[in-house]
Amino acid sequence: MQKEDKKTEEKVKESSGETKPEFEEKLVETDHVITINGKEIPYRAAAGTIPLKEDEQKTKAAIFYTAYTRTDVEDVSHRPLIFAFNGGPGSSSVWLHMGMLGPRRVILEKDEAVLPPPYLMEDNPYTLLDVADLVFIDPVSTGYSRPAPDNEEPKEFHGIKKDIESVAEFIRLYTTRSQRWGSPKYLAGESYGTTRAAGLSGYLQERFGVYLNGIILISTILNFQSAKFDPGNDLPYVLFLPTYAASAWYHKCINREAYPALEPFLKEVRQYAENDYLLALMQGSSLSRADREAVAKKLHTYTGLSEEYIQQTDLRIQIFRFTKQLLRSEGKTVGRLDSRYTGIDRDSAGEVPDFDPSYTLVLGAYTAAMNDYLRRDLKFESDNVYEVLKSLYEEWDYSTYQNRYVNVAETLRSAMSQNPFLKVFVANGYYDLATPFAAADYTFTHLGLAPSLQENITSCYYPAGHMMYIHNPSLSSLKDDISAFLNQEDK
Repeated sequence: MQKEDKKTEEKVKESSGETKPEFEEKLVETDHVITINGKEIPYRAAAGTIPLKEDEQKTKAAIFYTAYTRTDVEDVSHRPLIFAFNGGPGSSSVWLHMGMLGPRRVILEKDEAVLPPPYLMEDNPYTLLDVADLVFIDPVSTGYSRPAPDNEEPKEFHGIKKDIESVAEFIRLYTTRSQRWGSPKYLAGESYGTTRAAGLSGYLQERFGVYLNGIILISTILNFQSAKFDPGNDLPYVLFLPTYAASAWYHKCINREAYPALEPFLKEVRQYAENDYLLALMQGSSLSRADREAVAKKLHTYTGLSEEYIQQTDLRIQIFRFTKQLLRSEGKTVGRLDSRYTGIDRDSAGEVPDFDPSYTLVLGAYTAAMNDYLRRDLKFESDNVYEVLKSLYEEWDYSTYQNRYVNVAETLRSAMSQNPFLKVFVANGYYDLATPFAAADYTFTHLGLAPSLQENITSCYYPAGHMMYIHNPSLSSLKDDISAFLNQEDK
């Protein structure tokens, strides 16, 4: 467990003797110690809000954040500063904060068994606090971040452009106030947070002259065409197939004697998907009956789904049909965020699952942990709802990309071209059916980067899902891989 604070300081900015509400400015700081690899590391935690102002006068919103800085480092000119956030859109930063990067983590399993509530926390031996200072950002309408009460257009923050602008403004303010303009700066995003990170890479450069040293992308989605199962868009069927195969392999729905190891199996599946399967789908209704039957047979070999069912889907297996169909005979569904986990629906006759068992696995644990941790350990008191994940997807404004798929990969390419020192780390989970690893690889091989910049991209793969850090062996590997990525700055 975490050591008792050597010293606790509460600094709450007040007005007229009363604590200001969260849409204005509030700051609480506490001092702690954590032991990493046998070494005690003192650090200061800051939980608070920074107001965003319109024309430097009227407050339009306030961003809630949690920051951790080592207190035994005097010269921060070589100390990386990581700004981290999750996705949704509509998600707080709780997942990266309490699952992967922060000094405390949620305990989900013990001896490979899922634990029941009440949930527990522990010091995180895999935190990056030993090698970097950390700032976790909750975008407007998530966590304790809120639009100002008199803001007549709170939804103005709920769109790809305004979201990037507001988060960028927070990053500028925090960097200035903490005197960290001279530090190496990184972004870390997960899921839609990778979309935000890529967008920020360009906006920060162009608007504020903030040139990043690196971006850490966890479960990447930059080009939405790679994951949208729309009529006429065959790309997702090709790019999801390797993850379908990984899921079938994990649940022993295929011949494991023929394919005893996962990675050689996936190499074969990818080779087939990117060649024969892609060419077959491109032929559409002109594909011969014999070739159609050959494709169905091969897909059966790789996914375990029956040839008859595959034929009924027109050789195109949609994501939610797959999560319902794979274990239908057992009365189970598999998770979208992490296909290793299974759920049970009301009945097995439906076309799609009732819920995502890999999401319900984490929601209660992370919600309880964050609410308890903020008030008990970080001394931040609020009676407002901490919005862990607010559903904003349907109302999110993508009009910047009207009549075309959202694709911030071009923004990232441009930023890397203008800043050739910008490096990118890409973490992929083999069992992630939300942002499949083959889709991420496709995006980066089609980025259009100059050959000299290709080496700036590092991709790693883990035997876990979308939130690969809930798998302890993957979390350990992530810590090593990201630490090595950050250390490139010193080379």
